[in-house]
Amino acid sequence: MPGMKGILSAVVGGTALLAASVAYAQEPPAAGVSPRVDAIRKSGELRVAVLANLPWLAENTSGTGEAWSGPAWTLSKEYARLLGVKLAPVPVSHETKVPVLAANQVDLSITPLAETPDRLKVVDFVIYSNTSVCMFGLAANPKFAGAKSVDELNNPDMTIAYFIGGGEEGWVKERFPKAKLRGVTGSGAAPVEEVVAKRADAAPINRVPWVAMQRKVKGLAALPKENNCQGSTEKSAPVGLAIDKGQQPFLDWLRAVAKRLQPTLDTDEQKVIASMQ
Repeated sequence: MPGMKGILSAVVGGTALLAASVAYAQEPPAAGVSPRVDAIRKSGELRVAVLANLPWLAENTSGTGEAWSGPAWTLSKEYARLLGVKLAPVPVSHETKVPVLAANQVDLSITPLAETPDRLKVVDFVIYSNTSVCMFGLAANPKFAGAKSVDELNNPDMTIAYFIGGGEEGWVKERFPKAKLRGVTGSGAAPVEEVVAKRADAAPINRVPWVAMQRKVKGLAALPKENNCQGSTEKSAPVGLAIDKGQQPFLDWLRAVAKRLQPTLDTDEQKVIASMQ
């Protein structure tokens, strides 16, 4: 049997090998492996499509300080640092934020994009977050307060409001077939007036604006309760940055860096959410 010294040497050696593997995974593809990386190095800049979308990418228009912040920007800065190039933001619109990739006007589209089947046909994603839905109601409403999960809202005693034509309409109808559904017209993050006026027991809202609405409208509560609903998986969709198809070595490297940076990206996201009014 190997002695203690031999065992310790094997453990230390294995740990060192693992650390070296992790470090190696963060090195950009070598010259000749990725045409995209070669082009970025040659140009001296990493071109990124930017369009504000909280909490993942925030624009600072004050004229002082860094122009962009949030997890998408943090991740992009790390990519540029590892590549040894300058980070060059390229403003885009909602209509152009994906087509600019195929047109080779940018290397990455870092304006946060939800991963969808249609988008996956033309781009590859580096996922670092998600978007999801919370259900909120009055904390003083016994029916809502008594529910321990979103599943318990799906019963005939519950009235659930939603915006007609809103993004959650189809999901509400599918998720709560047993509840009384109340479609209303309006705009904003959610039909909060229906809940406050007690015409509805609950309503859906994206997990991001929920935090700001909770501060503005007192007496509201959300489901899932854990972590103030920020870990909700209801109507969940992955969110990340995108690159043009057919760049596997580049994609693998981007994903490896994002995985290492994930705790920092999560912290950045929560900071932006906490600052939203």
